[in-house]
Order: sequence, then structure tokens, then C-alpha cells
Amino acid sequence: MKKGKVFILSGPSGSGKTTLYKKLLATQKNLVKSISVTTRAQRPGEKHGRDYFFVSKKMFLYKRRAGHFLESEKVFDNYYGTPGKGVGELLKSGKNTLLCIDVKGAKTVCRKFPEAVTIFIKTRTLQELKRRLKGRGSEDKKTVRLRLGVAKEELGEAKHYQYIVVNEDLNIASKELENIVEKEIFDKKRKL
Repeated sequence: MKKGKVFILSGPSGSGKTTLYKKLLATQKNLVKSISVTTRAQRPGEKHGRDYFFVSKKMFLYKRRAGHFLESEKVFDNYYGTPGKGVGELLKSGKNTLLCIDVKGAKTVCRKFPEAVTIFIKTRTLQELKRRLKGRGSEDKKTVRLRLGVAKEELGEAKHYQYIVVNEDLNIASKELENIVEKEIFDKKRKL
């Protein structure tokens, strides 16, 4: 059986990466998601085991010490991790696996899976990102400033990704992502 590919989607808060991640999974039947583990509070509409595995900080740190995660990071006072065993099993069974992780986590995964396909999602400008973060209404001014500071650092890492998708129009960005995935899965001549 052919081994699956790892696809990594990263981008700053407010870039639309989670929305694009969900759209991509809905349209690409040749992709499966890896469900991350997090200590952050569950948001309205999210479901444990579908969107994330929500755990306590104590449980997360225990799992991390036990080597449960392929990668894990602390982001905005919450921990996030990608279960290593789950990803390994998906790949061995031939499934192409989509990860939605931050740039630090992406670096860790790429060290373990150098053939991973990396895609960075961004807005056209930092002002647009700021507008989106404020428009969420879920963060105070201090949190928006903090997220923008981290976004600037993450944007500096975009040059290390194989693909950069500017999410100015959701439908166009979604189609661009679909084209990237199809090219990577079906184009046998891709240079690594």
C-alpha cells in the first residue's frame, strides 16, 4: 500500500486558515484530518473529538511527557498538540493527512516528515488581518495586539513554505488550495 502524504496548513490568527481547512476537508475526499489536542476552552459550535480533543493542562502535560505528540506548542497561554500515533497510522494506511498547525509546529513536523507539503495562508495586508481579528468580537484589544505581534513573526516564516495562498476572497483561496492538493497528490513528477 502506498504511504499517504502530510499536508500542513499554517497562518496567523485571522488569516482564515481554519475556515479554509474545513472547506478543503469538505471538498477533498482524498484528505483526512488529524484532530489536535488542546487545553483551550471549547468555542460555541465545536465538538470534542470532531474539532479538537479538549483536555486539562495537567492531562496535556502528562501526554507530552509520555511522548504522545508529534509536535506540541504553547500558543496564547493554551497548549496544542498533534497526536503522533494518529498521524502515523493514517499515513501508513495510505491516507493523505491535513494538519492545521502553527509555524513552530510545522517546523517540527517537517523535521520528521521532510516530504510534507507546506502551505501558508495570509491576508493581503496586516491591516486586513487586524480588521478581521477585531471583527471576530471574541478578543479584547490587548489580545488583538498580542495576536498581531505573533502574526508579524509568523509572516516572516512564510518564505519557508512551498506555497503561499493569499486569502483575499474565500472562494478563490479555497480553489487555489484544492488545486495545490490535487497537484501534489496526482503529479508524480513533483520535485522534492
